[in-house]
Amino acid sequence: MNMPESPFYAKAMRGASRLVGHWLLLGQADPDRLAMILADTARVAKLGEPEETPDGATLGAWSGDTTPPLWAARAATFLLLQMPAKPAPRDELEACAWAYCWLRLRHFDTLADAQAALPPHLAEPLAEALPAAWHDHQQLRLI
Repeated sequence: MNMPESPFYAKAMRGASRLVGHWLLLGQADPDRLAMILADTARVAKLGEPEETPDGATLGAWSGDTTPPLWAARAATFLLLQMPAKPAPRDELEACAWAYCWLRLRHFDTLADAQAALPPHLAEPLAEALPAAWHDHQQLRLI
């Protein structure tokens, strides 16, 4: 039996393109190199197993109308979190993607733990999205 897609999940998946686009915008290299960094990060940090390393054109498509694979969104979140500029989501859809990926970067026992572990600059931008992501994540555990 297929569960219907939650409104939060749909927003997070649409926001994943914005998340990859944010990495493409802020990463300090050409798109081919940024794509390689994204795939290598996913592999090394165990955020997913890209079948192949994408090129810059693929990264560009993922930041547009093409939904990126989840490993790419998770790796983009991981990399954005490392940036000294402390980037934050630029809109609601991107905030949903950040929150969705945040809960998949580490294991959290409670929503309060996930909120407490957030970098301080993300507490307000993810204030609404993180509880929705937590609820979505908990629903998946019940299946």
